[in-house]
Amino acid sequence: MLHNEHPGEEQGGNALTKAQLSEILFEQIGLNKRESKDMVDGFFELIAETLVEGQDVKISGFGNFQLRTKAPRPGRNPRTGEVVAIDARRVVTFHASPKLKEAVQSGSPAAAV
Repeated sequence: MLHNEHPGEEQGGNALTKAQLSEILFEQIGLNKRESKDMVDGFFELIAETLVEGQDVKISGFGNFQLRTKAPRPGRNPRTGEVVAIDARRVVTFHASPKLKEAVQSGSPAAAV
């Protein structure tokens, strides 16, 4: 396992952060701190760039980031109740792979790899 049992515990949160991912690469893989940060930043930049270009991102054994276009629709201002138009927009969705779903259900991260 490359990280502690409870990501975010040191900072009082319950989410694994980019800074923690960099620290894990530094401690466990042996990269220096700059290389670790650059690798994590580069990984997420590549995913973002790919999505911005209109392509889905598929990570085997983990899941898919997919683009979806939502049609325009009527909405309602919750404060006034007034009907307002919500414009069409692109959104990113994430669909976990069956392996990742199984790992989460079983509590065994090794099942996802």
